[in-house]
Amino acid sequence: MTTILERTPKLESKLPSVGTTIFTVMSTLAAEKGAVNLGQGFPDFECDPLLVHAVTDAMTRGLNQYPPMTGVPVLREAVAAKIARLHGHSYNPHTEITITAGATQAIITAILAVVHPGDEVIVLEPCYDSYVPNIELAGGTVVRVPLTPGTFRPDFDKISQAITSRTRAILINSPHNPSATVWSQADMLKLQEILAPTDVLLISDEVYEHMVFDAAKGQVHQSAARFPGLAARAFIVSSFGKTYHVTGWKVGTVAAPAALSAEFRKVHQFNVFTVNTPVQYGLAAYMADDRPYVDLPAFYQRKRDLFRAGLANTRFKLLPSEGSYFQCVDISDVSDLNEAEFCQWLTTEIGVAAIPLSAFYGDGFDQRVVRFCFAKKDETLHAALERLAKL
Repeated sequence: MTTILERTPKLESKLPSVGTTIFTVMSTLAAEKGAVNLGQGFPDFECDPLLVHAVTDAMTRGLNQYPPMTGVPVLREAVAAKIARLHGHSYNPHTEITITAGATQAIITAILAVVHPGDEVIVLEPCYDSYVPNIELAGGTVVRVPLTPGTFRPDFDKISQAITSRTRAILINSPHNPSATVWSQADMLKLQEILAPTDVLLISDEVYEHMVFDAAKGQVHQSAARFPGLAARAFIVSSFGKTYHVTGWKVGTVAAPAALSAEFRKVHQFNVFTVNTPVQYGLAAYMADDRPYVDLPAFYQRKRDLFRAGLANTRFKLLPSEGSYFQCVDISDVSDLNEAEFCQWLTTEIGVAAIPLSAFYGDGFDQRVVRFCFAKKDETLHAALERLAKL
């Protein structure tokens, strides 16, 4: 009898430099040490029960089979109507709005749809950790352009210099994760001017679009949809999970011109095909009331202000938090440790988890800044602040 040896064939990794994400590392350490987890960006409170009821109602009405590949029409229509109302740009819901399995899937699908081997894609660092692996999986070349250290504003001279004949796309993110900065109208107009003579596509990550603060000072979300020269070349990505406190549902949207959407959908149909049906119908019903996202800036601004007031009693230097649900702080007056070591120490010894900004840079650039997430119950924030007061 022939003995069959068990042998797993050796693979050449397509992402050899990718390991466990910093979010998993810090969340695991926080659980192990019983720390308050202000590292990973998700709420620790429940969503509106009316939203759960809307999804449950869709299930009980038998809406449980495959939906259209592009998303159920009523949800696409609701998304198009919202964009038109907020940003003044009309998207055809049938040919220009696609429902995705979260924003991360939307971003990789856009990249796979347009990036060919050898194409260059510009990312602005610090950046969300999926961007670079997505580009590499598509065979593209990552071109890293730093945001201005300290302020995290776009450096348009460096962006212009990075554009070559091989540049296929640029990724931007506002409100920005991790820095919590928000691009201004002038920023978007400048980007529009720079891209106008090129064929460079824009992937605009706008998942925190409804978390822009200080409206009394004139701060508003400047979606790429507001600028015709950008909208004509853009995949605009958003997230129901971020907006409605249901990050685990993993449902997002992409708005793009029909020609771009057609290519996007070719990839979409073969990497997820479609998104679960009852959640789509539930979201569509829930969107009939715009108050949940209209009121969201004030909801998170109150949490931001509560958290910042508590941090003011520490030796942290607070950086501006213009949008998203993040607060960055300079640790220079607190510790001589580098960012990663400080976050390990903070979690282990003080009992509060944070994320080092160096994790969002390809070269691990360390500027003595860490990120907290304040999308938490008030009691969670108070518990964290009580521990941080020791600093």
